[in-house]
Amino acid sequence: MKRTAATALILLLLFFLIPFLFLRGDPLVSLSGGASPTATPEPTPVPSGPLDSERQIRVRMEDGTVETMSMGDYLWGVVAAEMPASFQPEALKAQAVAARTYALRKMSHTTQAHPEADVCTDHTCCQAYIAPEQAAANWGGDAAGYTNKIEAAVAQTDGMAALYDGQLIDAVFFSSAAGKTVDAVEVWGSSVPYLTGVDSPEGDEVPNYRSTVELSADDFRAKFLEAYPQADLTGAPSGWFSAPQRSSSGTVSSMTVGGVTVRGTELRSLFGLRSASFTVSVEGERIVFSVTGYGHGVGMSQYGANALARDGRTYDEILKWYYTGIQVEPYPG
Repeated sequence: MKRTAATALILLLLFFLIPFLFLRGDPLVSLSGGASPTATPEPTPVPSGPLDSERQIRVRMEDGTVETMSMGDYLWGVVAAEMPASFQPEALKAQAVAARTYALRKMSHTTQAHPEADVCTDHTCCQAYIAPEQAAANWGGDAAGYTNKIEAAVAQTDGMAALYDGQLIDAVFFSSAAGKTVDAVEVWGSSVPYLTGVDSPEGDEVPNYRSTVELSADDFRAKFLEAYPQADLTGAPSGWFSAPQRSSSGTVSSMTVGGVTVRGTELRSLFGLRSASFTVSVEGERIVFSVTGYGHGVGMSQYGANALARDGRTYDEILKWYYTGIQVEPYPG
């Protein structure tokens, strides 16, 4: 009787325990026999690579303070500020390498404007920069995806830089070209072997690719004479302008206005034009500038880089497209 009772007890225990033994092997199976709901995973941030994490850079912030941060953190802020996060991943990687190269070059030369820091956040002096929290506020519901996308662009190009004959290049870039980039000698007066004019594939998909600036003849006269008092702007406005001299890329290299020859870049600055690729027309008493593209036109076009990325070009191919004869490789520094 005792043996029978013991056997019955063992069988009873097995009856209740066996289901639990099986359930422990599969956490997705619930006690009711259905699959347990699984939460959608949050995007996982991609950390900077070891080279960018270990390298420190001193950054002069907008308020004048100097922050020391990793190169990876700095580059995230630059790429987020300088290029739309909606761009193709390979274009963002090209931007990360260009920004890294630019920063590394700055680190090797003391800048008179901020000797206490390697770089600043003023885009007219160094490169633009935005803090992650401000970028997230600007992006709204896209913040998580865009944050990770830029982190990936920086991490997947860890330490990579653009070199010419083993030296860091001056990796200048701009927004969009009017079909072709500009040779550095035509803008800044000095020839740079890797900053030559090349075809650039962007076009009317670029926001404000074509823009106009209109002024009354009186406003134009006042502004131009303030800068060039020797000019003769008497008579009809149609007689003020000569045919422009154009560079190999089609931008205005110079134009004679009221008997004074001025550079296209000077006219761009004086009248707030988006680029030096423009035409001038006189419509009665109004002066109309018709402008194509945005920026100085030298080096890498950002919208051109995005167009190349859409066509399947990798980030190093994009960089080699815009910077003639360079190598893209890790820079231990």
